[in-house]
Amino acid sequence: MIPKQDFDQRKTTYDAALAGVDSAKARVSLLKAQLEQSRAQLNQSRAVLARSEDVLRKTMYTSPINGIVSYLPERVGDYVVPGIQNSNGSFLMTLSDMSTVTAEVKVDETDIVNVKMGQQADVTIDAVPGKVFKGKVTEIGSQAVLRSSGLTTTQTTTSTQEAKDFKVVVTLDNPPDNLRPGLSATAKIKTAERKNVIAIPIQSLAMRTRKELEEAAKNAKGQGGSGVTLAAPPPSAPGDPKKDEIQGVFVVNGKKAVFRPVDTGISGVTDIEITKGLQPNDEIVIGSYKALRTLKPEAQVKVDNSAPKKQEDQQS
Repeated sequence: MIPKQDFDQRKTTYDAALAGVDSAKARVSLLKAQLEQSRAQLNQSRAVLARSEDVLRKTMYTSPINGIVSYLPERVGDYVVPGIQNSNGSFLMTLSDMSTVTAEVKVDETDIVNVKMGQQADVTIDAVPGKVFKGKVTEIGSQAVLRSSGLTTTQTTTSTQEAKDFKVVVTLDNPPDNLRPGLSATAKIKTAERKNVIAIPIQSLAMRTRKELEEAAKNAKGQGGSGVTLAAPPPSAPGDPKKDEIQGVFVVNGKKAVFRPVDTGISGVTDIEITKGLQPNDEIVIGSYKALRTLKPEAQVKVDNSAPKKQEDQQS
């Protein structure tokens, strides 16, 4: 038995506590839902992170070589496209391994047959004047390149008589650190070497037919002596044997230029090796092609080794 007022007051407190319990239960349910939502967001964030890491791995490319970026056509902010089946992607950069430096040179088609793998070469670089770098041949092109267009003969459909070159790669032995790709260079390849040989200037060689030599021998014999030496006849071939050309030089014998056939070996830029036909200290006639072309065997010559005088300017 209590007063009505106390009963109402306690019942109000009870109802408030009961409402607080219901509110706490509802809040617990809400927090559980928020917890599940947070877990879902965490899983989503982990998935986004995994995707971003995968994209990052596919975006970063590791170079297989150590070197420098020698060419960078694209800059930050440029639009690039990936490669697809029938179209190439954007060209991003060129990486150069400067520990191995090669020089690509062009060799004339008449000299390419003498170039072999491993031959020594002297390379001069325009950007490094006064220095010669040693190297060796590491690659020889198998296709001729047109001198004007730079295209290979297999890339052209029309035949042409234009001079052709072959690409030869020379690897430098000890390249300096200041070299950069794209520098101009010139290489001298040593295709052969001879020591202690007889060599003469190339312009001293002359060609004469067997008929001309026979006539010169007859004329000299009629005058009381002949110094013309005839080479052994070549193997029989179709055509007139009198027109067979013989290679030789004019040797000074007294006051006459005697034609002597010779056998040649390797040749350089200005000199050529004589393997047979000449002896050391033989005095030969050297001149232009025009002069040697008109010189006849057994012709009278006068030895004058003085320097030619300069022609005076004609007065008007």
